[in-house]
Amino acid sequence: DGVVLIDQSSFAKFALKGPDAMAALGWIAANDVSGPPGSLTYTQMLNDHGGIEADLTCARMALDEYYIVTGTGFATRDFDWIAKGIPQGMNAQLVDVTSGWAVLSLMGPKARDILQAVTRADVSNDAFPFGTAQTIGIAGAPVRALRVSYVGELGWELHIPTEYALSVYDALHAAGDVTDAGYRAIETLRLEKGYRAWGADIGPDHTPLEAGLGWAARKSTDYRGKAAVEAQRATGVTKMLATFTADPKVILLGRETIYRDGVRVGYLSSGGFGHTVGKAIGMGYVRHAEGVTRDWVLGGTYELEVATKRVPCEVTLSPLYDPQNVRVKS
Repeated sequence: DGVVLIDQSSFAKFALKGPDAMAALGWIAANDVSGPPGSLTYTQMLNDHGGIEADLTCARMALDEYYIVTGTGFATRDFDWIAKGIPQGMNAQLVDVTSGWAVLSLMGPKARDILQAVTRADVSNDAFPFGTAQTIGIAGAPVRALRVSYVGELGWELHIPTEYALSVYDALHAAGDVTDAGYRAIETLRLEKGYRAWGADIGPDHTPLEAGLGWAARKSTDYRGKAAVEAQRATGVTKMLATFTADPKVILLGRETIYRDGVRVGYLSSGGFGHTVGKAIGMGYVRHAEGVTRDWVLGGTYELEVATKRVPCEVTLSPLYDPQNVRVKS
């Protein structure tokens, strides 16, 4: 309902620079990263079987430079995957710049009001649309502002040179009624939006098509894993990630067994409580060896086994909250 500030400085951040930076990243990333400077792209990086090895955001800072942001616990793994994935002979260098940047995520329907109060830059929707990045000034600091959200609300990730972090933090709080929030808030909000978490809902054993992320796997130019993805587009999938909701008194933690029409078909990859929708929420793959389609998933009656007892639940393949992304792009 308002606006929060979340310290996400523990994100891993890399700089990919060089005349072949776009070509190198274009081979490693499944989504299209060829947008102009200032464009922001969410993408997976796939193995040869189409499995998701990394899940991250790439901001194009210049024609020959990208700023890559990935999960807190994946710095070593993702750096290694990207570095080894740069095709031989390409002139592109990867540098870990994590310690140089603090991150304060300003999120909520009032985020623009707070941000506009502390910067001379125009942060209106027209001047600063969703999916873009700009360098703006806040409290004397050059801030990389990324308009992206993992909580399903209007907001910006503010990437700040570490030495300026406290000054920017104080300026944001002084600008209005800002509440500090943490990772438990992120978890409940991302479940309501159906946002996937690498290592739980997606990973090397799951493809973009199985995870409902086929839109982020481009059909145009080649990339690593494309052949496997396109083969799966042609033949179909045997598992599909879905979202389940149960009575608010049910406690879901993940790994609960999923039953469709009385038959075991999978287990939850993550679980929690949706404070906005007022329901227990779980995400998990529904499996069927003969093939899984959207209609097949939505056509069943489901239960979850929680602490040895089966409880009824509802299934959806759409976000529970703001499915049209109106709030994120407002």
